[in-house]
Amino acid sequence: MIDVGQGDSLIISSKNKTVLIDTGGKVKYKQEEWQKTNKDSSIVKNITIPLLKSKGLKKIDFLIITHGDYDHMGEAINLVNNFKVKKVIFNCGEFNYLEKELIKVLDKKKIKYYSCIKELNIDNNKLYFLQTKEYDNENDNSNVIYTELDGYRFMFMGDAGVEKEKDILNKYNISGIDVLKIGHHGSKTSSSKEFINEINPNYSIISVGKNNRYGHPNKEVLNNLSDSKIYRTDQDGSIMFKIRNNKLKIKTCSS
Repeated sequence: MIDVGQGDSLIISSKNKTVLIDTGGKVKYKQEEWQKTNKDSSIVKNITIPLLKSKGLKKIDFLIITHGDYDHMGEAINLVNNFKVKKVIFNCGEFNYLEKELIKVLDKKKIKYYSCIKELNIDNNKLYFLQTKEYDNENDNSNVIYTELDGYRFMFMGDAGVEKEKDILNKYNISGIDVLKIGHHGSKTSSSKEFINEINPNYSIISVGKNNRYGHPNKEVLNNLSDSKIYRTDQDGSIMFKIRNNKLKIKTCSS
């Protein structure tokens, strides 16, 4: 999990494939002239691409956009303009303005893109997209992804809220998750007690900005996660889960 502030971005790296789920993106608020700087604040240029290169990764095989919010895909155009991206996966539902702008760039660069898929092969593993139905709320239309990597179960929630959580529990038989990427940065709109009790994660990751204006993560959500070991990017920085010899090892920037 890359520390991108108030947003989401995470890398899944196997022997031959690299997946990036979301790019992060700093939401720009109105500034006075004296507050503006000439410094390039691009997350992918300053953080993501240097991190990929430091790991010897020269391409992204799949860029997965969980949904069309700026804090999840605001850096996507910067990424495809500055790093090799082979394919892009969108969520279900109509494309919004941000997604349409990205698609213009993908078409120009002849990068293939898909939407509303059910599964993706990553070497000997599969990513399963837990599709339920289309929602009026873009957050609930998030790609929710489940995968087993070397026997460990991972689940990535995007910004999915309690309605989609209920639908997932009703449609899929999923429990005993090893690592859960918490939905919507720990907002009270996600991570219901019912869902967390059923999923029962050993480890929970919350991608959240330090001193963010939204009050994330919500105290009730943290209480719901009381039986899970919690990692937070605002406290721990970037978080790495590495599987070696069938053992899950966790490393943070603060450790």
